Amino acid sequence: MATPISILTEIPEELHGSLRNYLDCHPTWDQDQVITAALSLFLLKSYSSQFPHEENGESQVCARVYLETLFQT
Repeated sequence: MATPISILTEIPEELHGSLRNYLDCHPTWDQDQVITAALSLFLLKSYSSQFPHEENGESQVCARVYLETLFQT
């Protein structure tokens, strides 16, 4: 994976609670992995809906990051 870039953001309290619950039930995941997977999946879907019939370098990057994050050990 490429060099990580830190992002500082505020999220709604309810979403934070859901994230905490998810991480409590999935000890092999951490907050960074969840955020990376969620963001890459969101961007992948966005590119796919905007350009449904063409290959896009950005969507390929998002797909690669998403899959790497899912299968990271």
